[in-house]
Amino acid sequence: MTRDNAISRRTAMKLTGAAAATALVAGCSDDDDNGDEPADDDGNGNGDADGIEIEPGTQIMFAGLTQGWEGIEPADIEGEENPTLILEEGEEYEIGWTDGDGSQHNIEIWDDGGEVVDDLQTELVSEADDDQILEFEASSEMAQYVCDPHDTTMVGDLVVE
Repeated sequence: MTRDNAISRRTAMKLTGAAAATALVAGCSDDDDNGDEPADDDGNGNGDADGIEIEPGTQIMFAGLTQGWEGIEPADIEGEENPTLILEEGEEYEIGWTDGDGSQHNIEIWDDGGEVVDDLQTELVSEADDDQILEFEASSEMAQYVCDPHDTTMVGDLVVE
């Protein structure tokens, strides 16, 4: 029996296994900043891998961009896309968006089942105004901040401790 293909089944399986192993190792890296900066670049143990601690009473502001929430303030989240926010249970915070890309956005706080917590949601608008800011007391049921129409890209985790 002669082979029409120069690559045997065994060789193809070896190559597939090697490619899968390489992809697995590359995917296991938690260094998402490509080595340009250390994961903990703010010097106080609040690296992006675990989240960014937000002081009680802080106003958390984002730019509403269809590709993701871009942090504006506080300074620790500036330029970060969909940062994980660490909040203190029982403390007061404000969260919202002031700049946008012209698409319709809102901001909602969801529990881990995808339900809005305590009616914490704003109306859909194209241009942000003062009504796009939610004032709330952090509770353990809060899991994410989300733009409902863009819930696959504009979503960030909330960790309440």
